[in-house]
Amino acid sequence: MQSDPQRYTVTAALPYANGPVHIGHLAGVYLPADIYVRYLRSAGRDVKFICGSDEHGVPITIRAQKEGVTPQQVVDKYHAIIRDSFAEFGVSFDIYSRTSSQTHSEVASGFFKKLYEEGKFIEQTSQQYFDEKAEQFLADRYIVGTCPNCGNENAYGDQCEKCGSSLSPTELISPRSMLSGNQPVLRETKHWYLPLDQYEPWLREWIVEGHKSDWKTNVYGQCKSWIDQGLQPRAVTRDLDWGVPVPVEGAEGKVLYVWFDAPIGYISATKDLLPDTWETYWKDSGSKLVHFIGKDNIVFHCIIFPAMLKAHGDYILPDNVPANEFLNLEGDKISTSRNWAVWLHEYLLDFPGKADVLRYALCANAPETKDNDFTWKDFQARNNNELVANLGNFVNRAVVLTHKFFAGKVPTISGELQPIDLEALAQLAEFPQRIGELIDNYRFRDALGELMNLTRVGNKYLAETEPWKLIKTDEARTGTVLHVALQIAAGLVTLMEPFLPASAEKLGEMLRVEKGSWQTAGRPNTLTAGHEIGAAALLFDKIEDATVEAQVQKLLDTKKANELANAVAEPAKEDVSFDEFGRMDLRVGTVVAAEKVAKTKKLLKLTVDTGLDQRTIVSGIAEHFIPEALIGQQILVLLNLAPREIKGIQSQGMLLLAENADGSLQLMQPGQHVRPGSHVA
Repeated sequence: MQSDPQRYTVTAALPYANGPVHIGHLAGVYLPADIYVRYLRSAGRDVKFICGSDEHGVPITIRAQKEGVTPQQVVDKYHAIIRDSFAEFGVSFDIYSRTSSQTHSEVASGFFKKLYEEGKFIEQTSQQYFDEKAEQFLADRYIVGTCPNCGNENAYGDQCEKCGSSLSPTELISPRSMLSGNQPVLRETKHWYLPLDQYEPWLREWIVEGHKSDWKTNVYGQCKSWIDQGLQPRAVTRDLDWGVPVPVEGAEGKVLYVWFDAPIGYISATKDLLPDTWETYWKDSGSKLVHFIGKDNIVFHCIIFPAMLKAHGDYILPDNVPANEFLNLEGDKISTSRNWAVWLHEYLLDFPGKADVLRYALCANAPETKDNDFTWKDFQARNNNELVANLGNFVNRAVVLTHKFFAGKVPTISGELQPIDLEALAQLAEFPQRIGELIDNYRFRDALGELMNLTRVGNKYLAETEPWKLIKTDEARTGTVLHVALQIAAGLVTLMEPFLPASAEKLGEMLRVEKGSWQTAGRPNTLTAGHEIGAAALLFDKIEDATVEAQVQKLLDTKKANELANAVAEPAKEDVSFDEFGRMDLRVGTVVAAEKVAKTKKLLKLTVDTGLDQRTIVSGIAEHFIPEALIGQQILVLLNLAPREIKGIQSQGMLLLAENADGSLQLMQPGQHVRPGSHVA
């Protein structure tokens, strides 16, 4: 671990550009990374914050195929959504690049070529499924078939999403190509592999021995487990037409595997940012490299990418990889495929001006050491009970009272400071170091807790000195109290900025003070006597029950939609003979009149033109259809059902309807208008 680096290279995992960013991504990666970088900048450190969209790989080509667009159109769409959402959320990247850029193609190709020319890869020929109709090799995700473990007929070539089993394409029963629907055939194909097994002794020394005490236990434990199980060569190329082409002869139709291509995106993005000096941040031993990732990326950033850098030989290695665990949502695992998520771009629309509230809630409940759960009720409680009632309340009281009693000017300290004043200022002086040390050690949740402790110091000080009462008997002493309170508020401008940047800026404007350096944030004289502050403004406002209830309902609607989509059809009834079926007289009829049956909730009385006659049919569909809307509709009718008296009305037939999994009904109707009485064959 570097104790005093000359500069920092901080990366955040490249979000995959086939969908938007959700709160799980923010809590796991981007928020802690942004807090860390903002703190380093405030402390006067030379730091570059690097990120960009990961835009290659099979899922993007699959989405493009489903949407009938090109892969480039897919990544262009989501790159813009992700980039703009991050900016509005306050993530302060120095560059947000993309792996479809020309710079990235050149850097990734050059990286591969150096390793290739130095013999760092091994070549292997293997059998891979090939679609003869589409005339291309199939990536695992382009192959579906029956799962050998649970019988799911739509398992992918790499995983069954029903039972969660990891699979290989050859394990599937009756495999078929997603491109043509045909059964693929096995053909030989050649690929290049990074021999991770050759780096196992070095990785054991570097990680297991070298980072035992400074890497997070969840990161260290996962790395040690991988190494202890033994590492295997891993393919760095694949047969695909979307990605960085493999830059060697005989590799037509092959691209760099996305796991090899993507981390090089950090390097290419830095080169885009600093064309002349980028190497200093990646190759100089005075630079400290820190990767912020989620736990699903640990093996790539701690084992595979370092092995790539080691094989290359010119690059520094990551000093730390502070991966977080997962964030769940309302007691259930976040799932993009099930739309069980709070999407950042939707949150920013639903809660305009409240990016900092989400930043606060996610950091206060960050999954730093174990999976945590986000709930909308907790989000509301943290806003109302902590941001509004604690931080906002302290600032508001200090500013409002200064305007009320001293015309909006910082009062002069009168006489000697009393012990209570000295204690408050002494505590203020301790917080920059206390918060900074926690951030340096990637303990962002605890650091935020200390920030809130400072606001509690301010509230306690005002509660004990009671300047709103003191003004009646001792104006000079009241001035001293508010002077001290305003110094605490001024310290907050700098100390809260890494966590709540928009609110820190708003507070700075209110106090008419610039954000200072981290080292000076605890000083007792940030504001001078006579300094005129701005008008009081609420930093935060209450979030009402109806607002969060609407968000909960949105999730419940999503869950219901998922249940409907995954509903299993009821088993078929017993077989009937052809003759039995043939006795049913199914016809097309036209509704000519409809009304509710008196003193009932469910019954409608319909008059139907059957082409043979006009007859009455009573049906229990009143809760699903408006009578007037049925008039003129063509329907399917079972004509020869024996008449039956219902509520004193003779019903002569039955409507045909379909019942959805949620109990809603749909009329069975011909696709276009036909003559009443037409047979349904």
